[in-house]
Amino acid sequence: MEKKQLHLGLFLMGSGHHIASWRHPDVEPEQVTSFRYFAEIAKKAEEGKLDMLFLSDGLSFHELSHPAELSRFEPISLLSALAAVTNKIGLASTVTTTYNEPFHVARKFLSLDHLSGGRAGWNVVTSYYESEAKNFSKKEHLAHQDRYIRAQEFLEVVDGLWGSWEPDALVRDKESGVYFEKDKLHQLNHDGAFFSVEGPLNIERSPQGKPVIIQAGSSNAGVNLAARSADIIFTAQDNLADARAFYRSVKDKVQAYGRNPEHVKIMPGVSVYVGKTYEEAVQKYEQLQQLITPEVGQNLLSEYLGGFAISPYDVDGPLPENIPETNGNKSRRALLIKLAEEKQLTIRELYQYVAGSRGHRLLFGTAEQIADDLENWLMEGGADGFNLMLPTFPSSLDEFVDQVVPVLQQRGIYREDYSGSTLRAHLGLLEPVYKRPILNNP
Repeated sequence: MEKKQLHLGLFLMGSGHHIASWRHPDVEPEQVTSFRYFAEIAKKAEEGKLDMLFLSDGLSFHELSHPAELSRFEPISLLSALAAVTNKIGLASTVTTTYNEPFHVARKFLSLDHLSGGRAGWNVVTSYYESEAKNFSKKEHLAHQDRYIRAQEFLEVVDGLWGSWEPDALVRDKESGVYFEKDKLHQLNHDGAFFSVEGPLNIERSPQGKPVIIQAGSSNAGVNLAARSADIIFTAQDNLADARAFYRSVKDKVQAYGRNPEHVKIMPGVSVYVGKTYEEAVQKYEQLQQLITPEVGQNLLSEYLGGFAISPYDVDGPLPENIPETNGNKSRRALLIKLAEEKQLTIRELYQYVAGSRGHRLLFGTAEQIADDLENWLMEGGADGFNLMLPTFPSSLDEFVDQVVPVLQQRGIYREDYSGSTLRAHLGLLEPVYKRPILNNP
């Protein structure tokens, strides 16, 4: 029986995911707006046969934001450039449904898909930083539930636009002068609660059928959106028991929507520290922890608690009780409150934890120990793979590719080479059968 195969994404984040990565002596923080810097990272990730590169995005920041958010490339622009210097690795990014229009998003991702030969993926999110609203002529967000209702319609419209052209519509027959078959080009004619979009889209069908859909978040609304539509689900899970419960719950919901659970890959985030010994790996983490500026750490924690101000409280005391609900990231707020309660963490300990991984799991050890852990989660039904949130670039990536990847390959749970050329192929997903768009068509 063939072993389950591990899927790996690389979450690109400036000079590294640790909030103090830019202060590390081996990091050159001025490189984060250099294309050459990202090109070298992309090539190294492809050398390691990773499924994809992933870029998050946001539409606002403030003076205490993660340094990677202060100055960064627009994701589609960067990924389009990286398509020219890579051959196989998938190229995925976040684009919010809250402050974009479906036609723009459909066109951008399908363009990236063609430029890369079928390697594009879209991480569908709703904006949760309230400050983003003020950059788009609004004073506040839609309510959380309404943002997800809008997101579902947005996604359906994009999917419909991706179906504008049938696979063989463009015949380009020089002899007859027929460029395309008119009955194989379809308008969408969508008229819904949030959007009115006629179509069709002015770019042909995807080389992989359609770009891969990713959804991040673990709130009820987010999970329902993912179960209906996503190919990959990013999530934050701190322990195997919770991860297995989430995994099973989501797979059941996927099946309830009439989809094959094997066709939805669940990939928790994990921050990996590799050392010659376990103790050396922990020392690498502690070195970065000593570089955290307390004010920045407290602010980051406040953000993930939905904007709740932490600064008035004793940093060496517990989180205050009854932290109010948020209109922002509900699942991350709940995870951190639960973590603080279960591990009896002080505010300082909690913000230090968040600064290292933003609420995702921390993993320390030798290459063998790291491989043991990743394999255990895969085999025990906690994950189909992982989104690597490495602490510093490029050193942490070099260590993972050079030391951990060979061990995973030796165990037969990770590819020796790419077997296909599209992101869907890397994920073991079939190309979707073409369906004519039917959203509100007359």
